[in-house]
Amino acid sequence: MYKYEIEGGFPIRGTIAASGNKNAALPAIAAALLTDEEVILDNIPDIEDVHVMLDILRHLGVRADFDVQRREVRIVASSISANEITAELTEKIRASILFAGPLLARTGRIVLPPPGGDVIGRRRLDTHFLAFEGLGARVETDGVYSMSARTLVGNELFLDETSVTATENAIMAAVTAEGKTRIENAASEPHVQDLCRMLNSMGARIGGVGSNILTIDGVETLHGTRFRIGSDYMEVGSLIGLAAVTRGELEITDASPANFKMIRLAFQKLGIRWESDGSAIRVPARQNLRVVPDIGGAIPKIDDSPWPGFPPDLTSIMTVVATQVDGTVLIHEKMFESRMFFVDKLIGMGARIVLCDPHRAVVSGPSRLSASALVSPDVRAGMAMVIAALCAEGHSVIQNVYQIERGYENLAARLHSVGAHIRRVDVAE
Repeated sequence: MYKYEIEGGFPIRGTIAASGNKNAALPAIAAALLTDEEVILDNIPDIEDVHVMLDILRHLGVRADFDVQRREVRIVASSISANEITAELTEKIRASILFAGPLLARTGRIVLPPPGGDVIGRRRLDTHFLAFEGLGARVETDGVYSMSARTLVGNELFLDETSVTATENAIMAAVTAEGKTRIENAASEPHVQDLCRMLNSMGARIGGVGSNILTIDGVETLHGTRFRIGSDYMEVGSLIGLAAVTRGELEITDASPANFKMIRLAFQKLGIRWESDGSAIRVPARQNLRVVPDIGGAIPKIDDSPWPGFPPDLTSIMTVVATQVDGTVLIHEKMFESRMFFVDKLIGMGARIVLCDPHRAVVSGPSRLSASALVSPDVRAGMAMVIAALCAEGHSVIQNVYQIERGYENLAARLHSVGAHIRRVDVAE
């Protein structure tokens, strides 16, 4: 068990490379089950969630090797000795549900207990099961989730919500199904696009990549591939916010600026700008952090929505950033009814925030934050607390950093390399 000890008030300065996209790595690892040939994945982040996914593969009898130095994962699912996943593994990670689609397609059966993950509100799985049933599977949900199918058959699917993981599961189940599948109301985030491109490189026939309507012509078999996942735009967005509120200057390499059209607009509402040069993003020092009102002087709103809208995972980050900006802004997180509860900790640090309801917070800044003892409740709120501590006055301690490190690679050391006063300390010390 580890904690972070943080001394706030020091600007971030330097260059940092973006990690690989966690949310692309996890479905890519699961998708390797769809072939008996070797799959090599590059740019995989060294984070807890990746290690848990690889442990699940090994539990299924699959060879899975992670060269951490090269950020390379090699998976060979030439034989699968099990199609049941234990509760001990599924409770560690919500992405365990991503094994359902490929195992159903490859073995015709999958049994798994309910997945774990961040406690940010209800996260329904109905969309996954409805998609599997639409492809001809039988689904039972009595305590554990049991799915079976002699043959999956392509069909027209309309997802009842634009769920990223349900879209990914439907894609993985459909690529080797008989006939043609059409998925409407599909999620189209960059990590969903990465999964489609990876599967196409394995011989799948997926059309409409990047849109909300996917067409899939089922193929009999898939072959191995080598695929490089994209950069983690959630991490990049977090680093942009951190640099701005510490009045620092940061260059983020391999940042994939093309993914930041809506994110840029949201940051601009807080007076934050950056420059793009090829694949890099440069955040200039000492920006004029001031809320830009809507026409007529109205208070602006930053709200999340499915891609290409503003990502829900960055609303926690934007809430902290807004505490350091001159003016008032409404943060509206529409998807999860528990994600905004962490603002109580920010209020305790001196932030001027009114939590209107589980989804909306009015933030007035700039606030003078004071150091505090904090506990990370989930990945994104945990990173938001790190940002708050780094711009606060004094010495803060953040416990339960396992939750943060599920999604942010080697965070303390990387931030320390660009001037942050942060230490990762064993709680036994």
